[in-house]
Amino acid sequence: MAKELNFEDIKRSIIAGQFASIYLLQGEEEYFIDRLTDEIINNALKDEERDFNQIIFYGADASPEAVIGACKRFPLMSERQLVVLKEAQNMKNKDIEELVFYVSKPLTSTIFVICYKHGKLDGRKKLPSEISKKGIVFESKRLYDNQITPFICTYIKSRNLRIEDSAAQLMADSLGANVSKLVNEIEKLIITLPAKSTITSSLIEENIGISKDFNNFELQRAIAKRDVLKANRIAKYFDNNPKNNPLVLSLTVLFNFFANLMICHYENDKSLGAIKTTLGLRFDMQGYDYVDGLKNYNAFQTMQIISLIRETDARSKGFNSSLSDGALLKELLFRVMH
Repeated sequence: MAKELNFEDIKRSIIAGQFASIYLLQGEEEYFIDRLTDEIINNALKDEERDFNQIIFYGADASPEAVIGACKRFPLMSERQLVVLKEAQNMKNKDIEELVFYVSKPLTSTIFVICYKHGKLDGRKKLPSEISKKGIVFESKRLYDNQITPFICTYIKSRNLRIEDSAAQLMADSLGANVSKLVNEIEKLIITLPAKSTITSSLIEENIGISKDFNNFELQRAIAKRDVLKANRIAKYFDNNPKNNPLVLSLTVLFNFFANLMICHYENDKSLGAIKTTLGLRFDMQGYDYVDGLKNYNAFQTMQIISLIRETDARSKGFNSSLSDGALLKELLFRVMH
């Protein structure tokens, strides 16, 4: 019977010592795959058992025969053994499919972990079907935009710290949905802080290099308020600091904002509470931009702006334009707010 559990469910069972015979950890977001793999490695065996009972393969170098042979061994002076196949996406399709010969009849004394990043095994093939019957299949999905800020808050809370709502939003808007990058930046920041500190926007600016005044969150807010002067100041800052403020990130933030604004236009209830519920927002401050946006851009204008953002994205890739990214952003802002 298939056991399709979420990240926290699987993590809890691993920490509790309740292991499946086979784990297929796959998907686009590598962070959760790595975390679960580390949890299994840290909890499956005692330190003194690892030398003889832990084998790690890498897809580019592993043959199916070697992996299957390792899985069929019996543990030495231990209750179980652990076999991990990392970077399984680098194996040839025909080779990885041969693992079905072991997966169909796994040993209860072996924990076999398959880590398949940046995609999924072909669900039409026999291997993932057999794994779902005998073990646990976990798909590590990229976070949606409205999940990034809650993830940051939850992660920081787990590290015995607090973060201001505005700081969490600043980090989410500036760093995007790459969870590994987010965690890396958070951990670098935590090193500098005493326990139980509160992370502020100023701390983020000082330690991560994100300006609390000139970032995509503030650009979105300026556009929502139709604050032409502030929006152009931010655009000028981005133009002077292109490495830390790529146009593609700004376009992504603005596209998501106006796409969500279009959804709000077609809702009967346009109150702050209703907007938060409709868009799955956590903080009031996230909803204020949409309240302002509804006042300043009607549905027809919003649709036109979405088209302008798409056009700018195409031009930034070289279609019918030789303008720099900075010039393209300034032109887009003019067309949006005038």
